[in-house]
Amino acid sequence: MLTRVTAPGGEQAWGALQNLLDLLAQGAPAEHFARPYAAARAANAPQAELAAVEAATEVALRIRRTLSQHRRRESELTALFDTAGDLAALSDLDAVLRAIAHRARQLLGTDVTYLSLNDEAVGDTYMRVTDGSVSAAFQQLRLGMGEGLGGLVAQTARPYATDDYPSDPRFQHTTPIDSAVGEEGLRAILGVPLRLGARVIGVLYAADRTPREFTPDEVALLSSLADHAAIAIDSARLLEETRAALVDLNAASQTIRTHNDAMRRAEEAHDRLTDLVLRGGDVADVAAAIGALLDGGTLIHDADGAELARAAGAEPQAPPAQAVAASRASGRAVPLNGIWVCAVLAGPELLGSICLTGRPDLGDSDRRLFERAGLITALLLLLRRSVAEAEDRVRGELLGDLLSTTGDPAGLAARARRLGVNLNRPHAVFVAACEPASRQRLLSAAARSARGRKGLAGLYHDHVVLLAPSDSASSCARTLAAELGRTLGFPVTVGAAGSVTGAADISGAYAEADRCLSALSALGHFGQGAALPDLGFLGVLLGDQNDLAGYVQHTLGQVLEYDAKRGTDLVHTMRVYFAVGMSQAKAREALHIHVNTVVQRLERIGRLLGSDWQSPERALELQLALRILQVSPPGDERT
Repeated sequence: MLTRVTAPGGEQAWGALQNLLDLLAQGAPAEHFARPYAAARAANAPQAELAAVEAATEVALRIRRTLSQHRRRESELTALFDTAGDLAALSDLDAVLRAIAHRARQLLGTDVTYLSLNDEAVGDTYMRVTDGSVSAAFQQLRLGMGEGLGGLVAQTARPYATDDYPSDPRFQHTTPIDSAVGEEGLRAILGVPLRLGARVIGVLYAADRTPREFTPDEVALLSSLADHAAIAIDSARLLEETRAALVDLNAASQTIRTHNDAMRRAEEAHDRLTDLVLRGGDVADVAAAIGALLDGGTLIHDADGAELARAAGAEPQAPPAQAVAASRASGRAVPLNGIWVCAVLAGPELLGSICLTGRPDLGDSDRRLFERAGLITALLLLLRRSVAEAEDRVRGELLGDLLSTTGDPAGLAARARRLGVNLNRPHAVFVAACEPASRQRLLSAAARSARGRKGLAGLYHDHVVLLAPSDSASSCARTLAAELGRTLGFPVTVGAAGSVTGAADISGAYAEADRCLSALSALGHFGQGAALPDLGFLGVLLGDQNDLAGYVQHTLGQVLEYDAKRGTDLVHTMRVYFAVGMSQAKAREALHIHVNTVVQRLERIGRLLGSDWQSPERALELQLALRILQVSPPGDERT
């Protein structure tokens, strides 16, 4: 909230802050945000006010960057949905290809975009569509397979990018290509393949007239548009084949009608799935629609193999990794042991997979429909990931503020409530660790787990931290370690602390959970979950409260309860037994009882504490508890 400045000279600072808000509302360029500070400085505003304006300028610039990123992502998704709509109403192939090239140019912000198609008869590739080109020679260029960047993409079916093509030695330069590229003035070029299954039919390019590096996100976006262009070309080719068959093959009218029915069904299915996504359907709705269209059971998994949705009676099962890899490599659905598997791709990136059960005899038309369902699922997962990433960022920022005690506790609690997190309930803090190379995957899995538990997750001081409702930090830590380990396929160690209520105590619980994680690692308990009380006397030493009474109760509680109920003195027997070096004969002499009585008492202690109570580690814990019990005054709450 802005507070109006009333001190002398404060009008300049107040006006500067209002100007910053106006610039944000107008979407002004970044360089304009320096003007309010300059104006305040020129007006000789006090140093404190200048510092406030400077800090506000930095915040405004961060907000502007965040808004720009959101607008860019929204524009990308809108373009992909618009392209899907164009394909659903495909009537003019050239118009669709021009629209794809134009959208690619707008989204990537390049000077030129263009699309080439392979000429299988001649064995080269030629320009089909350009956007932003000014050179006639460039627009009529033909490239031999393997020549230049585009010829290499067409030959290898892999994306290639260069920040300065004329001086890049990776490509086979020829005089016609270099001349046309020079006439167009191109320097930075990105090319991605247009694929139909394993076959490359052309290349989609984005190019700049100045050096530039293309990011992985830009490669994935251009690859998605290339996939849509390939579908448009394939659909147009199928339509042309159908028309030719109707004219030339009257005798095959039944075959043609069957083919048309399959095409119509595919288009209707494509329209239905596209409309489902555009209306806000989720992964479960898409799985149900695919199962109904193909009359089979459907399972959708994410890239890590976690199940996202299941429909039409499909049995839960992990996606077959071999089939997913084969589908990813070929771009087609593949069968394995009666199950059809289709990799869900955004360009070269694997987003997940779809499994279709109960249809071992899937025909060509249904197979193509299944593959198109994979494209629609890719659009949905991209949108879902964007929304989840935005939500996880907000949740991670709140978790960081809670752990660092930044901000008013009441304000932090209010922010948590807006995210569906009730800090008035008992919460536990969990710190998870794995190999550093897999930390990002662990963070993603922890974020999914936190959303399911109505909690928060994020990265804090290079640690993956999760805050979730819990009345028992110990049991939840063990469950969480096992759950994350199964999901990720490698050991995950989890230290826990809590339960705490309210925002104020969360930072302290994090520090305790971090110490617990360090202790688990030092003890070699990798892949396990625990809280400090689970670590025995080591947990007491590492804890903040030094809860000796809790330690004694945790260690000897069952024996103490037995003695209290039955009037026995097994505790004294244990003390004597340990004092004589764990010798039954010496214990008999010290206690003045028969050796069989000693044996019976020791057996009773074993049934109460477990058969390993005389092991070196357990025996040390028990002797420490007995010593604490012996030296503590009766009724002392510290013990």
